[in-house]
Amino acid sequence: MKRKGREVLNYTVMMPAAGSGQRMGAGYNKLFLKLDDKPILIHTLEVFEEDPACDGVILAVKPDERMQIESMLEQFAITKVVAMVDGGGERQDSVAACMKAHGKGGIVLVHDAARPFIRRTVITELVKVADEHGAAIVGVRAKDTMKYAEDGIVEETVDRGRLWIIQTPQAFRYALLKKASDEAQAQGFLGTDESMLVERFGESVRIVEGTYDNVKMTTQEDLLFGEILLRRKKV
Repeated sequence: MKRKGREVLNYTVMMPAAGSGQRMGAGYNKLFLKLDDKPILIHTLEVFEEDPACDGVILAVKPDERMQIESMLEQFAITKVVAMVDGGGERQDSVAACMKAHGKGGIVLVHDAARPFIRRTVITELVKVADEHGAAIVGVRAKDTMKYAEDGIVEETVDRGRLWIIQTPQAFRYALLKKASDEAQAQGFLGTDESMLVERFGESVRIVEGTYDNVKMTTQEDLLFGEILLRRKKV
């Protein structure tokens, strides 16, 4: 497809959604908490529902939450969830299950279901860079002074000009992420994110600059910020 005279690449999203509300203090899956009378999960899915370049979303869910999520999808007319798989004990396991269910190649994105404020312009650039180079992640530049410390004692002040705070989505050619995921699973390696699995192969991972409002809804303070962002979008 083309948009404004240039090619726009399609993609499929792998979305772990089997988390908990422990840090949120909810006592249940934080994705069911509401922002402006709509669950966080639905806000996130709507970003991709409204993007013509998105071919579909594969959700990793808790088996006992499957029916509740299916009901949400119907209520809010979400049509691009093409599959739901059982989430694993770790995020990495859930992404691997999503990848197995996909198996169609192309560009795949891994996105936190609790990040509803990712912008479509950032997604488009991310997919383009991943298609050209194999792997790309969204990040923002560190703004604060950064220190490296051991046992509470500062060892050095780190050059923040070289530091990035990494968000999602993270985008990859399917074959590259599948190989990295399978290798990690075979070796019992647990990474902090998908790009770390790819980095183990010596592959270059590009950074696409994102926005500071692409916040992950993790704490009650994040919910308050999310409400402000939603109000701003309506102005």
